[in-house]
Amino acid sequence: MRPALMALAGLAGLMLTPALAATDAAAKAEAAKLDAERAKPPPGSRINVDHSGRKESGTATWYGPHRGRNHTASGKRLIAGGHTAASKTLPLGTKAKVTNLKTGKSDVVTIEDRGPFGKGKVIDVTPGVAQKIGLDKKAGVAPVVVAPIAVPQPDGSIKPGAGAAEPPDAPARPDGPAASQEAAK
Repeated sequence: MRPALMALAGLAGLMLTPALAATDAAAKAEAAKLDAERAKPPPGSRINVDHSGRKESGTATWYGPHRGRNHTASGKRLIAGGHTAASKTLPLGTKAKVTNLKTGKSDVVTIEDRGPFGKGKVIDVTPGVAQKIGLDKKAGVAPVVVAPIAVPQPDGSIKPGAGAAEPPDAPARPDGPAASQEAAK
């Protein structure tokens, strides 16, 4: 009788395995759906992608993977220690130098996500980048300059941005379009 019970348990396990796989696939599909919804701008707003390669200055915040949000708008996995950032205006795939104006520290990131959608915020960086540029996690924000280095164009080519002409150790100058808008106020 014991072998018969073991055989039944084995069959039950085989029957549960496809059910678990289907549940797991459904959970992954739901997570992907949530990722896609959260990567969109607020209702009524539109993303105007800037292919010019000009510098931007404004506020940076940090963000990271959290429950239901593990992938970026580009479809890549969001890694807390990675050199990834989110921009509402730069094309996905752009390499950019982000410089904290308070500390003078900078790091090169790849734009893989959309956001931040708050007023005055130009970029969200991962916790690893935030630590490298000296962004205070307690305050959560810092003034930065974002200088694109390589900007993907609609035709598939790559255009050098304002940051490509600068040496890697050059201090950032807030002469991007946001700085001129701030000066005009």
